[in-house]
Amino acid sequence: MAEAASVAAECLAGCRARGARSVLGQVVVPGEELLLPEQEDAEGPGGAGERPLSLNAGARSRVRVICGPGLRRCGDRLLVTKCGRLRHKEPGGGGGGVYWVDSQQKRYVPVKGDHVIGIVTAKSGDIFKVDVGGSEPASLSYLSFEGATKRNRPNVQVGDLIYGQFVVANKDMEPEMVCIDSCGRANGMGVIGQDGLLFKVTLGLIRKLLAPDCEIIQEVGKLYPLEIVFGMNGRIWVKAKTIQQTLILANILEACEHMTSDQRKQIFSRLAES
Repeated sequence: MAEAASVAAECLAGCRARGARSVLGQVVVPGEELLLPEQEDAEGPGGAGERPLSLNAGARSRVRVICGPGLRRCGDRLLVTKCGRLRHKEPGGGGGGVYWVDSQQKRYVPVKGDHVIGIVTAKSGDIFKVDVGGSEPASLSYLSFEGATKRNRPNVQVGDLIYGQFVVANKDMEPEMVCIDSCGRANGMGVIGQDGLLFKVTLGLIRKLLAPDCEIIQEVGKLYPLEIVFGMNGRIWVKAKTIQQTLILANILEACEHMTSDQRKQIFSRLAES
């Protein structure tokens, strides 16, 4: 909070945009305008100036930049819409790469293609209303399940947990979920079992756990046999053989966000001995 406040004070005092390359890994605040080093300047790296980060493929701009979460396109500018640390991923085949803001956000904003865990809150005709943690519930048709027909309806009740993905998600329309992929297969989606424990974590922890090189899930899987489902909306469902093991796993996953690698290894070794 203190770092964010100092950054905001500096921005208000200077009223000048900061260079994107110079603030990588630092805190940015909503309303900032990002600048990118001018790569077309013929003076070379020593005399290159900075210009507003342009996303239009104009005649003068050869740099293609992709903006991720926390950044918004506004004409030919890139504005910060979320408080957090600015991150950058180098492009694979030229261009300006990907910029995004890494923040500890708990409120989920639906995104098309995201796999989420929802709770059925109501049935209205052929539509289920599902709470996904956003500003409004998502709609789920009874035909959006594998093998579902007008005669063969899925057994979905109010209070059931649903694992599905968004096919419609924007600010002007109600979010719409399905529990099938493009081939009509469930592929792991649908109603989650009655047992188990559902708990909520930050969105940053979900992204960390779903990373391909995450060691936490590998270490957790060595402790107890378990079933686990991750939702991009910050919800995790976990089930082990006993209630005690389920609670232990949930507590570990919640606490690992603020642990170092050495601290996690110590805890896992103690649990393995016990």
